[in-house]
Amino acid sequence: MTPAGIAAASASPRAEQRGYRAVFGRDAAVCALGMALSGDRELERAALVGLETIAAHQAPNGQLPKFVDVERREADFWYLGCIDSTLWWLIAIAFLDERGLPAGLRRRFRRRIDRALQWLLAQEHQRFYLLQQNEASDWADIMPRSGFVLYTNALWYRVKRLYRVPHANATRANLNALLHPFSGALAEYRRARLLTDYVLRKARNRDLYLSFVNLGFFGEEGDVFGNVLAVLTKAADRTAARRTLDALLAARVHEPYPVRAVVRPIPSTSPLWRSYMARHRQNFAWQYHNGGIWPMVGGFWVAALARRGRAALAATELVKLARACALRNWAFTEWLHGRKLTARGMRGQSWNAAAFLLAESVVQGRGDPFR
Repeated sequence: MTPAGIAAASASPRAEQRGYRAVFGRDAAVCALGMALSGDRELERAALVGLETIAAHQAPNGQLPKFVDVERREADFWYLGCIDSTLWWLIAIAFLDERGLPAGLRRRFRRRIDRALQWLLAQEHQRFYLLQQNEASDWADIMPRSGFVLYTNALWYRVKRLYRVPHANATRANLNALLHPFSGALAEYRRARLLTDYVLRKARNRDLYLSFVNLGFFGEEGDVFGNVLAVLTKAADRTAARRTLDALLAARVHEPYPVRAVVRPIPSTSPLWRSYMARHRQNFAWQYHNGGIWPMVGGFWVAALARRGRAALAATELVKLARACALRNWAFTEWLHGRKLTARGMRGQSWNAAAFLLAESVVQGRGDPFR
């Protein structure tokens, strides 16, 4: 905790050097959800602070920044723009308002909310009602997902339901038609037919949602966070949710700790490989977003299991999540190597702790930000 909100990681020279002492939009929002469910008054009171910092640096066009460097009083919007900070901020504000932390929060932030929604609507395709984005511009910010991205549009569907944004049903229908065209009714719009034609001819895995669909190429690495969010936000109906969870379990993404970021990493020989994925030697196969184990995503995985009637499994996975967080004397390490299980990234990752609190609350039936 800092006066400006929850920093991304605990204080250390390395965290300072790599910018992890900044307040990140998506991190602050995930932390706010866990803090609001913690039952700890100090954490509940502090849940809003980081969101206030992010809001104070909203761009004139309505976009919320990727992070705010508090010492420099500088907002950063990333190389190709950051689309999901705005989505997560809206979700967190709605949840804190619902829980009265504090009361009247939506009213207080009404103008900023309206501007944020207007910015998102400017990124929306006018026939698909799905958000469009460039690659490397969401939480997996050195991955090549672009066009219509599963993770982003699952969050967009949630935002639409929370704020009564028009065409929510069309967003859900087109998410399913484009990102899982194998079992759903294909959209009649001719642009959709062309997009899905490439998928239907070339895709191998037909159980999970695709990570993204673009013109002539798509992602079938199995984006675990995106698929889990499709279940949590109810973008996936009951049948699709069961299919998705079963496929993730069959791929053993939860072994030995929940969960790997992808089912099958993108190799450096793949047409989807990008040179920036080798930055800091970080995103090679089984590392970071490309197959590393993320306890933060594990918290949402546990919540999805609990929400979809798999209570016993969710409880078991919660214990495994605790064990991952407990490694290296409760380091709450950012991520683990997907094969070697070695701790990587930053110690004291705040959203790991927050996602654990969120998962524990859902398993115990005390509160659920996706109900």
